[in-house]
Amino acid sequence: MNGIPDFTQVQIETVRNLLRERYREIIDVHVADCEILLEPGHEELTECPALFWHASDANFVVIRTNQNNYRCQFFYTPNDQYGTGDEQYHVLDECVMAVLKVQSDHAREKHGVTSGVTGADLSS
Repeated sequence: MNGIPDFTQVQIETVRNLLRERYREIIDVHVADCEILLEPGHEELTECPALFWHASDANFVVIRTNQNNYRCQFFYTPNDQYGTGDEQYHVLDECVMAVLKVQSDHAREKHGVTSGVTGADLSS
């Protein structure tokens, strides 16, 4: 697989633990492979190891792009995909936490929840 190492059991357990903390339940984390463009402007797809899970009506993927780099996104459908705004992460925990936060923020906005709004703001 182009020399990109698979996720280790320790890394997979780290992700499971982060998800358990976030959702207060056990979320199944699946090991997968995906093909992505590693370098903009190149047409060649590279097969990379990935972790995939489903929670809060969304699908999440974290892709390992080399020894210490990760990409992430969440999606509802193949045509409804979102990233975090950062192309790469160097720490797996930060990558996972970022995609969870962005999805949570997106879900609140989608359902019309605005942070900092009080009952007084709504009744005026």
